[in-house]
Amino acid sequence: MEGVFLPGDSTAVLREFGVPEPGHGQVLIEVGASGICGSDIGYIYRGYKGYRGVDGPAYRGVIAGHEPSGRIVAAGPGVRRFGVGDRVIVYHIVGCGLCDNCRRGHYISCGSGRESYGWQRDGGHAPYLLAEERTCVPLPDELSYVDGALIACGFGTAYEGLRRAGVSGDTDLLVVGLGPVGLAAGMIGRGMGARKVIGVEPSEARRDWAGTLGVFDTTLPAGDGTAEAVADLTGRGGAGVTIDCSGTRPGRSLALEAAAEWGHVSLVGEGGDLCTEVSDTLLHKQLTIHASWVTSLPAMSELARNLVGWRLRPEKAVSDVFPLSRADEAYALAAGTSKGKVVLVPDAAQ
Repeated sequence: MEGVFLPGDSTAVLREFGVPEPGHGQVLIEVGASGICGSDIGYIYRGYKGYRGVDGPAYRGVIAGHEPSGRIVAAGPGVRRFGVGDRVIVYHIVGCGLCDNCRRGHYISCGSGRESYGWQRDGGHAPYLLAEERTCVPLPDELSYVDGALIACGFGTAYEGLRRAGVSGDTDLLVVGLGPVGLAAGMIGRGMGARKVIGVEPSEARRDWAGTLGVFDTTLPAGDGTAEAVADLTGRGGAGVTIDCSGTRPGRSLALEAAAEWGHVSLVGEGGDLCTEVSDTLLHKQLTIHASWVTSLPAMSELARNLVGWRLRPEKAVSDVFPLSRADEAYALAAGTSKGKVVLVPDAAQ
């Protein structure tokens, strides 16, 4: 089979790989959709980078793609919960399964040999994916494979950030950064009952795209008067919950400045730093800051069920779908001027 390899020079190439066979506790998944994540762009596509706790580059030359969903076509010995024909989302981290974080379902925070699909083991940018059964989450029949691919990372990340911040019908929600995770945060915030959902995005093209989704009450450009505009729109001096999905210093500063007194600020955007005045911005407004990294297995399963109940389809945030054979074009767009999420699907699905 052909799978996508990322050389680290801003290209994506197809290479020949063997179709794997499932071992004990493993399933073979026919991939239905596989998303392109911003972390793939930042850590692998443009050039190989490492992160704390990993010696050398984080990417180990495997099939790329850590946002897959699909249908199980073969199961190895010892597989108990899932079987052939089941539709699943793949939680993109394999943890040791024994540490406290793993036992809570937070494989992302495993400190004993954590591996990611698409980074240290073969991922979803191929016709088939070999997955550990324990990393599979049921994909409801009401949701598509594209929906599942988005839940696998971006929507799960946004959901965790909003759960911790306590979004409800009594809170206004400000989403800073309207890339794929920001769009997810807006949709999920709407599902969780936020009173108003306000988006901020410096790119006019992305702002216009977000405005067509029927999710945001208002989308604003980033600027000197943005925090005051949010205060006026809410009528409460700011938003009760703000979430930064931009991963930038200005975006994080705005999330803090535009939060209402006793508000909750959620940080989910990767990279960069945080710089803030403490007394007036944090202490005197009695703010609570939450920082979260992806989500847990139980929360991802819960999110899939909730999306069905809320009648929300993550695929609404997808602006471009490419067949696997055009992965190079897809990555170039995702790394450049895409308005929303970019997803790869099997060539036969096009």
